[in-house]
Amino acid sequence: MRSPASYRDPDAWVFVRRGEVYRQINRAYRPHYDRLMSSGLYAALVEEGLLVRHEESDIPPESPEESWRILKPERIPFVSYPWEWCFGAFKALALALLRIQRLALDRGMTLKDASAFNMQLLRGKPVLMDTSSFEIYEEGTPWLAYRQFCQHFLAPLALMARRDVRLSQLTRAFLDGVPLDLAAGLMPLRTWASPRLMTHLRLHAWFQRHYAGEGRGGRVRPMSRYALLGLLDSLRETVAGLTWRPPRTVWSDYYAHTNYTESAFARKREIVGSYLERLAPATVWDLGASTGVFSRLAAARGCDTVAFDQDPAAVEAAWREASAQHEARLLPLVMDLTNPTPSCGWAGRERMSLAERGPADTALALALIHHLAIGANVPLDHAAEHLAALGRTLIVEFVPKEDSQTRRLLASRRDVFPEYRQDAFERAFAKHFEVLDAQPLPDSARRLYLMRRRTP
Repeated sequence: MRSPASYRDPDAWVFVRRGEVYRQINRAYRPHYDRLMSSGLYAALVEEGLLVRHEESDIPPESPEESWRILKPERIPFVSYPWEWCFGAFKALALALLRIQRLALDRGMTLKDASAFNMQLLRGKPVLMDTSSFEIYEEGTPWLAYRQFCQHFLAPLALMARRDVRLSQLTRAFLDGVPLDLAAGLMPLRTWASPRLMTHLRLHAWFQRHYAGEGRGGRVRPMSRYALLGLLDSLRETVAGLTWRPPRTVWSDYYAHTNYTESAFARKREIVGSYLERLAPATVWDLGASTGVFSRLAAARGCDTVAFDQDPAAVEAAWREASAQHEARLLPLVMDLTNPTPSCGWAGRERMSLAERGPADTALALALIHHLAIGANVPLDHAAEHLAALGRTLIVEFVPKEDSQTRRLLASRRDVFPEYRQDAFERAFAKHFEVLDAQPLPDSARRLYLMRRRTP
């Protein structure tokens, strides 16, 4: 079955057969694919970890009359989207794409597009997953993906760094990239002191007219390789110069101000670790992960672990530590679980919802339920039903009303949650899960549960 997200490029497309992902290279793309493989570019990119490795397959193609080669790429455990990336990950992906373009030019090729959706995080590093993004470079040809790079990478990064990190969510509204006039208009006045940045946000219109045949006579004006390399260097320096200093937030400092005693926290780690050992999951989603303290228990056991949190500062902290420690199994992402990524794009099927990318073998919901039930007014049975869609097994923590963290949620609002009790929690979750184990935390009224989703 052809992937709903693979329809824009006539040179190649992705299809799924028996749960395995393949890429069909069409005959029209044959010269470019052959050059990619013979020039050493493919080998160089794979060696640097910048391109997804593939094997050529002999399975029957989806469209035999068009097919030239069938590729089986390395599996990406979790496909993420730009609005889910923290600032540090977004910047790393942008710099990686510019590095890929530079290596391509060194071997007589160029990237024909610069879509953020072609980039992913694999084993903790940025990687291009679209093997058919390359084409043979012709001397004098400008980089026609320049505008797309600015829309997909430079504009959101600039807004995150110079205006507000939450403006990364514009990439969810503008799937073809943040409009550059919008980005330039949202930038603070002090940004004009950075002429390189503002030039790239505004230069695209002139660039297209000057080089892409929109000017006098419709002729394409040549751009020397030297000038193209200069453009790439300028973009790299501009992106590298963008920084974001995360503010201290409740969630980024959560474990520094928790109400756990040392013994309770140690026991919680012990119980969660023992549950993970018992389940031995291949994939784990930590829902409401904060800075990823418990996510790392799963990643250290070889589980492909996605750590979701709605606080960009907490996710940034998790990303920076994961990068510094080379934690290849941990992927921190920004996600508001009360408004998770929906199915979107063309026909509502081009980009997958969070649930469609699951379920994970195991979901962690530690110190989460009281935020959903009291902070967001989500009924317990609704929370249980949704968590059952996200994980085959569940490690969940119940935090009662007498806990100081729950009292803090209630401090500024009327308590309209009479059903928020342990017995009601257990009844709601019993509709969707079988309880395999339950353990109290010492010096606390909290309780940890190990559950398995019931078979429909």
